[in-house]
Amino acid sequence: MKKFPLHIRIFIGMFLGIALGILSIFFNLGPFIADWVKPFGTIFINLLKLIAIPLILVSLISGISNLKDISKLSRIGGKTMGLYLITTVIAITIGLVTVNTIKPGNFLSKEKQVELSAKYAQDANLKVSDAKKLKESGPLQVIVDIVPDNIFGAASSNRNMLQVIFFAILFGIALIMAPEQKGIPVKGFFDGVNEVILKIVDMVMQYAPIGVMALLAALIVDVAGNNPKQALELFSALGVYAITVLLSLALMVMVIYPLAMQLFTHIKYKAFTKGILPAQIMAFSTSSSAATLPVTMECAEKNIGIKEEISSFVLPLGATINMDGTSIHQAVSAVFIAQAFGHDLTVVDQLIIVLTATLSSIGAAAVPSAGLITLVIVLGAIGVSPEGLALIIAIDRPLDMCRTIVNVTGDSVVASIVATTEDGFRKEPSMN
Repeated sequence: MKKFPLHIRIFIGMFLGIALGILSIFFNLGPFIADWVKPFGTIFINLLKLIAIPLILVSLISGISNLKDISKLSRIGGKTMGLYLITTVIAITIGLVTVNTIKPGNFLSKEKQVELSAKYAQDANLKVSDAKKLKESGPLQVIVDIVPDNIFGAASSNRNMLQVIFFAILFGIALIMAPEQKGIPVKGFFDGVNEVILKIVDMVMQYAPIGVMALLAALIVDVAGNNPKQALELFSALGVYAITVLLSLALMVMVIYPLAMQLFTHIKYKAFTKGILPAQIMAFSTSSSAATLPVTMECAEKNIGIKEEISSFVLPLGATINMDGTSIHQAVSAVFIAQAFGHDLTVVDQLIIVLTATLSSIGAAAVPSAGLITLVIVLGAIGVSPEGLALIIAIDRPLDMCRTIVNVTGDSVVASIVATTEDGFRKEPSMN
C-alpha cells in the first residue's frame, strides 16, 4: 500500500472507516468499534497533539531567525494579520447573506426543537459555562492571555497556542537582534531540532490512514448508534441548516479563495488545491487546525514551494487566529437559532454578529468544536438565549470537519499571497 501517495492512502482509510461505521449500525457492532477501533483514532489524535506545540515553537523561532531583518518581519506580520482580518470579515458576510436568504430556522419543527433541546441541554450548558468565563473576564482578557507568565506552563497544553506563538516570536526577534556570533549556535540548534520534528511528522503521517479510518468509523457509531432511522430523522430535521452552512463554506472555497489566488498570486487554484489536498483531508478527519498544522506546513513547503521563513510564520499564526470556516459557522448558526426562536434580527444585530464573530474567532482555540464556545458569546451579543446551542450540537461534529477544511485552506491561501509579495518561493512551483 505504500506505493500509493499519502493522500490516496488517507482516502482509502476514509472509505474503509465510513464503510465500517455503516456496517456497525446494521450489525450492532457499536461496542466492538468503541473498544477495538476508536482507540486507534485516539492514538492518532494524540500523536498529532504531541508534536503540535514543539512544531509551532521551533518552526516559528527557526523561521523568524531566517528573516535576519526586523523590518521584513514587521512587513510580513502586518500583511499576514491584515489578510487574515479581511478574509474573516468576508467569511462572516457570506454566512449572513446565505442564512438570511435561505432562512433555515423556518424549516425546523417545534417538536424536533424541544426534543433536541432536552437531549443536548447538558452539552449546551457546558458550552454556556465555558463562554461565561470568557465573557466575565473582560474585553481585553484575550490580549492578556496572549502573554504567558510561564512558558513551560503555556507549553503544557495545546489550548495555549497563542502564548507559545508569542514566546516564539519574541525569542526569534531577540535571536535576530543578538550578536551574530552569539546567535549562530542557538540558531543552529533550533534549525536542527526543526529538522528532527519534521521527520517525526513524516513518521506520524505514515499512520494517518489507520487513524482516519478509526476516527470516521467511531464518529458514525457515536451519531447513529444502532438505529439508522433515528440518525436519518435527526439529520433530516436539521438538513436545511446544514446545507446552508455547507453552501456558505463552498462559496468561500470555490469563489473567494480562487479569486484571491487569481488576483494576487501566480498559482492556478486547481494546482493549489491539489497541493494542499493532504492537509484538507487531515483537517476533515481531525476537525482541528492545530492538529493539521504539520501537514499544512509540509504541503505549503513541498507541494506549493513556499519558503520555510514564510510558512513557519504565517501558517502557525493562521492555525490559531484565522478561522474563516468557524466565522461562517458562527454567523449562520446565530441567525438560524434566532430564526428558530422567532427572533427578528435588525441590521444592527447583523452588524453586531460581524463584529463579535470576528473577535471571537480570533480567540477560538484551534481544536474540535471550539467554535461552539465562542458562538455563545455571539448569541449573547444579539440577545438570543444561548440554550439554543442545543439545536445544533447534534450535527456540529460533521460540520466542524467541513469548516476546518476552510480554516486550513484559508491559511494556505494567505501564506501563498504573502509568499508572492515577498519573493517567498524556493522555486517556481510546477503547478499548471
